[in-house]
Amino acid sequence: MTIPGAETEATQVRTLPRVYLVRHGETVWSLSGQHTGRRDLPLTGHGEANARRLANRLAGIHFKQVLTSPLARAMRTCELAGCGASAIVDPDLIEWDYGTYEGKTRAQIRSERPGWEIFRDGCPQGELLAQVAARADRVLARVRAIGSDVLIFSSGHLLRVLAARWLGLDASLGRYLLLDTTAVSELAYQRDLSEPAIRLWNDQRHLAA
Repeated sequence: MTIPGAETEATQVRTLPRVYLVRHGETVWSLSGQHTGRRDLPLTGHGEANARRLANRLAGIHFKQVLTSPLARAMRTCELAGCGASAIVDPDLIEWDYGTYEGKTRAQIRSERPGWEIFRDGCPQGELLAQVAARADRVLARVRAIGSDVLIFSSGHLLRVLAARWLGLDASLGRYLLLDTTAVSELAYQRDLSEPAIRLWNDQRHLAA
C-alpha cells in the first residue's frame, strides 16, 4: 500500500542537491595520531588501496563538480577514486593549520597544555577555529550556489567543521563528528533547502571488500 503523497515527497527530496565528503586515505601520521595539517605526507600503500575502493562506491553518481584540497594526500585520494580528471583544487579546503602543534599527538600537546581542545583553543602560530570556520563557510556558499551534487576531498578536521556549518551549528560542534580515513559522508536536506541535514556519516562499507 502506498501512502498518498509519500512517493512525491521522496522524489522531491532526492532531487535536492547533496554534498558528498571524502576524507583522504591513510598516511603514516593518521596511523600514529599525529596532527597533520600543512605537512604534505603521501598515502601509505594501504591508504592507496582503500582510495581505489572509492571508485566503486562513487560509481553511478553524477557530480556537477568535484573539489579537492590542494594537499597531496587529498588529491591522490581523488585521483585513485577516479575523479582526478575533473577535480578543481580549492585552497579553502586545506586542512587546519596546526602551527607549532604540527606532527604532535593529542597526548603530547596535553602534556604541555593540560585540557587543550582544538575545537576551542586552536593552535599557536596556526589557525583558530573561527578562521577554519570562515573557510568552510566560503566553500559551502560556493557549493550551494551550484545547486547540484558535489563531491569534496579533504582532511578530517576541515570536513568536521564543514559539516557543522552545513547544519548551521557552531563550528565547535564538529568535535563530536568523528571521521575516519577514506570514509564517505553525505550532507543533504530533509524536505527542502531550509532544512539541511546529514544523510550519512563516516561510511566505510566500501572498505569491507
